[in-house]
This record gives sequence, C-alpha cells and structure tokens, in this order.
Amino acid sequence: MSVKIHYQNTHFITSAPDIRHLPEDEGIEVAFAGRSNAGKSSSLNTLTNQRGLAKTSKTPGRTQLINLFKVDEGCHIVDLPGYGYAQVPLKLKEKWQKSLGEYLQCRKSLKGLVVLMDIRHPMKDLDQQLIFWAVDSNIPVQVLLTKADKLKAGARKSQVLKIRESSIGFGGDVKVDAFSSLKGIGVDVLRNKLDEWYAPAFEASEEELTELIDAQESQQGE
Repeated sequence: MSVKIHYQNTHFITSAPDIRHLPEDEGIEVAFAGRSNAGKSSSLNTLTNQRGLAKTSKTPGRTQLINLFKVDEGCHIVDLPGYGYAQVPLKLKEKWQKSLGEYLQCRKSLKGLVVLMDIRHPMKDLDQQLIFWAVDSNIPVQVLLTKADKLKAGARKSQVLKIRESSIGFGGDVKVDAFSSLKGIGVDVLRNKLDEWYAPAFEASEEELTELIDAQESQQGE
C-alpha cells in the first residue's frame, strides 16, 4: 500500500533523559543518531521542511536528551543524543551515551536507524559500533553521508561508492547515500526510506478499519 506521509506536519512531543520517561513503547519509531557535529538537527529540519523543529547550534553536543517527534498516527522520529564530541565533559558524555545505549537496546518500537556522519570523516569507531549493534539486532540502517555539498560531484560519488563497498562488511541491511541539508541532496531518498519503515503502521490501520466495517455489516445483517 502506498501512503503519502506529510513530514511537514511532524511536531515535537517530549524530551526525556532516558527511556523510562518516554511514552508507551508502541507504534513505529525511527531513530536518528550520529556524532555531535554530523548535522543531525539540520537533517531533521530539512526532512520536515521546518527550520526550527530540531534545535541547531554552532556548538556541537547540545542535544542532551532523547527527543521524540510525532510524524503521523503510530509513527515517530527519535532524535538521540549526539556522541563522540571531545569537548563535552566526560561525565556528561557517559550519561548521554548510557541513555542512547538503553534506548537502542530496549526500545521495541524501534524499526529503523538513520546514522549520520560527515562525508569527509565517515565510519569512525562509534559509528561502526552503532551499525554493528543494529545489524546484530536485525534493525535496518540508513547511513547518511552529510555535508555532501562540501565535496565536488566526482569526489562525492567516489566517497559514496567507497563507503557502500565497505558497508558490505557489516552483513546486514545497511544502505548508504549522500545527504546535504544545504543543497537538498538525498532528501527524497531519506523520505522514501522512512515511508518504507512506517508502512506497517498504515497497513495495520487499514486492517483495523476493514475489520470494523465487516463487524458493522455483520450486525446490520442480523
């Protein structure tokens, strides 16, 4: 079933320090994760065509909480704390990474993971650990090589092909594409991937509606 999801209607629900403060673990969640300077907030704003949905900062590492956004009924985006930024105090970094790890390991409604990394500095150790974890948990991954406008077209294509080839080593469902919030590169690819991951939520709604209609018709026939 083809469903048109209006990402521009996405709105903020809540921020939580850990999964115990998140709403019920139901529906479909797609999580966005990446190093603190990977352009995660900008990608969310571009995806939804909203300048201020996710707060951007000139100082990386400001996303300290798990932020939950509603895309549609039963469909959510989760903005996870950025990781790996050297200038964040160690205790704070450990706290963020603990809440990120708990979410990834315990949240049953997580059905897809978007991992963002600077196209010029991809696949750092923490990026790879995150992808290996997702593959081990049978969660599909969409890697976005952000700030793609920083490279010329030829270099960009070469880098994408190189990372795609290296990603075969993860052994799971890992897709790699270039992305640029500034130039709009890869936005349609991202939306199509999210459409695919959210599709079961709409199929379930259609099934429930069919059952309701069948029940009503059955009652009328009695």
